Amino acid sequence: MPLSVIFVFGWVGGTGHSSNNHYKGRGLSSLAFHNEQAYSNNALRGCISGALCLPMAVYMLHDQTQAAELERTFIAIKPDGVQRGLIAEIISRFEQKGYKLVAIKLVVPSKEFAQKHYHDLSERPFFNGLCDFLSSGPVLAMVWEGEGVIKYGRKLIGATDPQKSEPGTIRGDLAVVVGRNIIHGSDGPETAVDEINLWFKPEELVNYTSNAEKWVYGVN
Repeated sequence: MPLSVIFVFGWVGGTGHSSNNHYKGRGLSSLAFHNEQAYSNNALRGCISGALCLPMAVYMLHDQTQAAELERTFIAIKPDGVQRGLIAEIISRFEQKGYKLVAIKLVVPSKEFAQKHYHDLSERPFFNGLCDFLSSGPVLAMVWEGEGVIKYGRKLIGATDPQKSEPGTIRGDLAVVVGRNIIHGSDGPETAVDEINLWFKPEELVNYTSNAEKWVYGVN
């Protein structure tokens, strides 16, 4: 819009001819001016129309962000991660991503409890060793909330085998062998629900609004 206005004013002001020449071409100049003015008015109306549509687009985007569905996932720092002093490092990875911590506790699970946690691996030859390890020391159990937290929480963690984990992931940066891969994360929505219910009572999950949410999701 400013360019159209400047162009019109510049064109009018640029007719610096003598008086006679000006009057001789007055009819043509007047016609050209009116055509240009009509074009400018149409462009101006188009700009105004576009500007009026902008708040609606912003409003629709605002609604889409508000409608974003938040989900929860279970994350546990295993005994090796706790003993190595990696709690703060791992929590900071999830916080920096923009996820919200809604439950946390430090526990030493029994072997029976570990067997419940790994029940889907009960037929594997390493099952007993896995349960022995999980129950060998303190485990930091957590529930994190956010949009896409189940899928992208797994991406933050990295592959089960640290040797196959990309640099920048938790296991890729902090673990070396698969038997000491420091962290567990739910691998799907159903697993997340089951694991959260296994490790936490409903009253241990905290519902609150974080001050960072409007900066993460754009909710104003």
